[in-house]
Amino acid sequence: MSGALAVAGGLLVGQTFLDLAPNGPWDSASFTRGILGLAGLCCLYLAWFQRTFGQFGVAPTVNHWERPEDTWLTVVVFGLVCLVATRALSLFDTSGIAPEPAGLILTLIGTLALLNGGYVWAVTKGPLVLDEEE
Repeated sequence: MSGALAVAGGLLVGQTFLDLAPNGPWDSASFTRGILGLAGLCCLYLAWFQRTFGQFGVAPTVNHWERPEDTWLTVVVFGLVCLVATRALSLFDTSGIAPEPAGLILTLIGTLALLNGGYVWAVTKGPLVLDEEE
C-alpha cells in the first residue's frame, strides 16, 4: 500500500512543475496544481511513515522509534538541510523552475523536522528525560 501512495504522491507532486492542471471550480489552474501538489505531499508522507515505522499513522512519536536516542540527530540535520535548501532555492532559482510555494513547503518540512528532532532529544537525552527511579 505504501508503494501505491508513493507513486501517487510522486505523480501529484511532479505535476506541479507542469502546466497541465485544469482550472477547476475556482477558475485557477495554478490553485489546482497547488492543491494536487499538497495532496501528493500528504501521500508521500504517509508512504514514508508506513515504510519507516511499519504502520500507518501521522505522528512520529517517540514510542514508534527504534533508537530515538541515536537517530534524533539525523532528523535535526534533515531539517537544517531543508532550511538551507530553501535559502538556496530563493537565491539560485532565477529561471522559475520550482513552483512559487516550494520555499514555503520546504521551510514547513524543515521546521517540523527540527521540532520533532528537538523534542526527541529533549525526552531521550535532554531536560525531559524521566529517571528510572520515578
